[in-house]
Amino acid sequence: MSQNTICWTDIPVTNLERAITFYSAVLGQTVARESGPGFEFGLLPHSENNISGCLSPCEDNAPSLTGPLVYLSVNDRLDAAVEAVNTHGGKVLQEKHQIGPYGYRAVVVDSEGNRIALHSEKA
Repeated sequence: MSQNTICWTDIPVTNLERAITFYSAVLGQTVARESGPGFEFGLLPHSENNISGCLSPCEDNAPSLTGPLVYLSVNDRLDAAVEAVNTHGGKVLQEKHQIGPYGYRAVVVDSEGNRIALHSEKA
């Protein structure tokens, strides 16, 4: 049975509420706030079997412009997602561009200072 190499990602944030607003707008879906004794995070949208992650306010991991580049799927709404980046406190580092037969991406900085890629199979 084939497994995905990437199974989860924690995206570090300094302001969870601001990050939830940013990612909800960029992804075009609600990021759910989850909490329990001693923890709180923003759960990125996903269905039962797809890979996802969370927005994680933690002291031992800080937002970064360097390091691994996390790709988030925005389906066929890449232009709207890039516009939401600009509207919600992010910055575009690389405008939408084709990445060969793998679709299109834009590289952006989120509201917390993380470099991420937004991906869509179609322009």
